[in-house]
Amino acid sequence: MSAAVSSSASGWPRRRSKLLPAALWPLILLTPAIVSLASVSFYPIVNGFYLSFTNTSLITQEQEFTGFSNFLRLWSDAQFWNAWWHTMWFTFASTVLETVIGLGMALILCEAFKGRGLVRAAMLVPWAMPTVVTSKMFGWLFDGQHGIINYILLHAGLIDQNVNWYGSPDTAMTTIIIADVWKTTPFMALLLLTGLQTVPTSLLEAARMDGAKAWTTFWHIRLPLLMPTLLIAGLFRALDAFRVFDLVYVLTGGGPADSTETLSTLSYKVLFSTLEFGYGSAVSTAMFVTELAIAVAFCLYLMRQIRRAR
Repeated sequence: MSAAVSSSASGWPRRRSKLLPAALWPLILLTPAIVSLASVSFYPIVNGFYLSFTNTSLITQEQEFTGFSNFLRLWSDAQFWNAWWHTMWFTFASTVLETVIGLGMALILCEAFKGRGLVRAAMLVPWAMPTVVTSKMFGWLFDGQHGIINYILLHAGLIDQNVNWYGSPDTAMTTIIIADVWKTTPFMALLLLTGLQTVPTSLLEAARMDGAKAWTTFWHIRLPLLMPTLLIAGLFRALDAFRVFDLVYVLTGGGPADSTETLSTLSYKVLFSTLEFGYGSAVSTAMFVTELAIAVAFCLYLMRQIRRAR
């Protein structure tokens, strides 16, 4: 009896393996996770792409397939191109500044000095703060009447009257870029610090023994080896900066006079203020296509650098 039970028990895994190939079991086990991710990520993307080809609106109660009419409207929409250029400029300026400043911070933190651990921990405080808190804080700092920035600049003799930083079309975008650089530079510094720590110390020691100065060592040893990490960090930051929303929405709301309007704030206003889901989805689709083009450009350049290094 026991022999029969043992033989049947040992035969069950064999029969189960014959029913389904071994390669299918990981897929079956991952199915719940795949379904969950698809329901909250993949479906909204597909649905938004479909809505961009319709004239769906909660005001007119229309929902008809209109083809590329929304995209033709985008092409001639001055407000869309205004937001597109603002988004591109914000992405470029913030990514470049954060990369340069973050690289300098990473080079300093890579050296051994007393209290380095404390400095590394304190460096992450701006990045850990919620963006809404950062926006309100910079709103108080750059207030045109009672802000501390105007107070300091006036007493330093750098300006002769208060500057309406985020209330003027000439300085509003600059204020937003400064706030974003302050918040996100530690993130870039952390990524680049990780890359710098992978540079073999033997190469640096050999360069010092040969009499190479700090700038020569950085330019010919550290920077070439850091380039893949630098490009990947720049890619992550550029993609994140391109979809900026909360910083702009809380600090300026896209104003004044649409001088800080971005694609994210524009699509939000079209979708939830005018309730034009079709046209708003077209704005979001155009935003997605532009972001995809940025990612492809970064990846192609990264692959080119990797092949050149080989």
